[in-house]
Amino acid sequence: MIAALVAAGAVCVTPLSPAHAAPGTTSADLRVDTGRDGRVDVQGTTDTAGEDSWSTGRGAVMLPNIDDDTKRCRTKDAKGKPLSDARLAACNDASDTKVNGSADAADLARIRSVPMAKVPKGAHGSLKVTAGAKYTRLFLKRGGAWVPVTAKTRLTPKELRAGVEFGIEATDVIRDPKKWDGRAVVRLTVTAGKRTTSDQVTLRVAPLLTHHHLQKAQQVMVTRVPGKGQWERLQQKFVRELGKEVKRAGINQPLITFDKYGDPWAQDFVEPAYVSMTGPGGRRQVMRVMLRSDQRDREAGRELFEKVRGRNVGVVQAFDRSGPEDWTLNSMGNLETIPPYAHAGRSYPAGRIIQGWRKDTGEKPSKAVRTMLKAQGLQDPLLLDTSWLSVGHVDEFVQFLPAGTPRGWRIGIADPQAGLKLLRDAQKAGHGKTKMFSVPGIKGQPAPKETIDKALASRHLVADNEMAARRIEANLAILKRETGVTDAEVVRVPALYTRDGEATDTSGDEVPVPRLTRMGGKAPLVDTLRERGQQRWLAGRDGGKAAKTVMTSAYVPGAVNGVVLGPDRYLAPRQWGPVVAGKDIFTEAVSAAYRRAGLKVSYLDDWYTYHLGMGEVHCGTNTLRDANAAWWKGR
Repeated sequence: MIAALVAAGAVCVTPLSPAHAAPGTTSADLRVDTGRDGRVDVQGTTDTAGEDSWSTGRGAVMLPNIDDDTKRCRTKDAKGKPLSDARLAACNDASDTKVNGSADAADLARIRSVPMAKVPKGAHGSLKVTAGAKYTRLFLKRGGAWVPVTAKTRLTPKELRAGVEFGIEATDVIRDPKKWDGRAVVRLTVTAGKRTTSDQVTLRVAPLLTHHHLQKAQQVMVTRVPGKGQWERLQQKFVRELGKEVKRAGINQPLITFDKYGDPWAQDFVEPAYVSMTGPGGRRQVMRVMLRSDQRDREAGRELFEKVRGRNVGVVQAFDRSGPEDWTLNSMGNLETIPPYAHAGRSYPAGRIIQGWRKDTGEKPSKAVRTMLKAQGLQDPLLLDTSWLSVGHVDEFVQFLPAGTPRGWRIGIADPQAGLKLLRDAQKAGHGKTKMFSVPGIKGQPAPKETIDKALASRHLVADNEMAARRIEANLAILKRETGVTDAEVVRVPALYTRDGEATDTSGDEVPVPRLTRMGGKAPLVDTLRERGQQRWLAGRDGGKAAKTVMTSAYVPGAVNGVVLGPDRYLAPRQWGPVVAGKDIFTEAVSAAYRRAGLKVSYLDDWYTYHLGMGEVHCGTNTLRDANAAWWKGR
């Protein structure tokens, strides 16, 4: 606390002790919810400790009020034309000087002045944001209404005697700490006669956090593509079957469907995140924040503003003006979150982000997004090497599974060696001539004809999977080093990868297979490449940087590229592997791996809708999860 004493024309600034700030004095005293319990203590001193500082465990929190509680933000201009991305993002509840939405103004963090019962007539007070003013907006509760605080606002003696309630909102999340570190310092100055006193408090905007799999799935998102074409009908069937699986998992909220832009990769153009604080009365005030991918030419991200944004739902987009190094690395399937952990003197109570980068070429995800994520101060992104993957997303080989263990979670990891062993064991048992895939053909897309023998005889399949296994083990070593996870906490799931653009035909030779990549394209059965990102990728990987290794994608549908629907429920892509003695050997092995981890697996067919497009069930869906737990306390 600071008191400014004005006497004999000189100003002397001295600290005030808590005793000097007791109710009934004539000294200015501001309080905020430093204890994060939803109340501001103006009677005692429980909220005085830490009011001038901020840490992960203590300090006042304010929300970035970037939702649209009353759905006032337009998506088209006066002539009916769609607004630009910038104009879509410019409107939210913090972009005006009103307190929008509920009467209790739950999005505002409270600041209170301690009643000054002895303040004389003629006294007045003023409030000012001395740090962070550009990124905050301050309100005063007066006459039962919230009014904006301006340089002309004056508090009356009556208000000072009774104590005043203020509310503050941030107008944005932290994007770059060099521009704003998220803090706001609010100062109350009271003049009574010739005596002026002041006090200030510090708040910080709530960190923007991504979800982890220990948070309960509450709703599932997916793209619904209209039309009567073959692929459209298959994708519509996928959506229907997904809805059934979601209900079976006990999630009663209906699917959220993206309907406008036809981009099936619902995992890739958005990352659901959240901000939260403890609101009035101790209630958790949670705001979902849809983090749009840094892919400006990916129109699907616009639907986040046009359809999803609303009450307690905001949208953030961070575009790197220098241009992404690798378009596909900026997809949000390349952003997953390790659940909360503490290891080697470091603690991540809200979990930790992982992203893939191409170590061989040095290409990384968007610098703007990485800077923003790191600036939140809680989930410092960890980079894993995805050079060996054509699409390059971390969700293609690693996931995190809830577990009834002291840690609370395990690592699920793709295991190409286990996939090769399944084929070799089947071959040794005399099943080499069994078809490698049991998926039926459809019009214009015949069923694969290769056998186990010819798959294993491929010039590349074995070598490429041994390479993939080495790359995966190197990434697993990083995860184990960073988290402390042991081998006993790793769930190895059989998998196989294939060199991009190649598969085996009936003669065992490699032949090119037309596949629309997971680069924002629409229908895997379409032969033309529509997206600029796809064309750039196929033309030489962003400016012709040469990859130093073979790049692969899932050969058998990638089981780890599925969805955690509950603490004991997992949704995987249907395997369509070799059928031996009436059983799909990959399905049996995958189910057994998850069963050992305490998870019941359901399967959803995505062969023609997602698998042939270098993605799986996880790539085509997204999940909204429970964010009510206090992020500073962990799970």
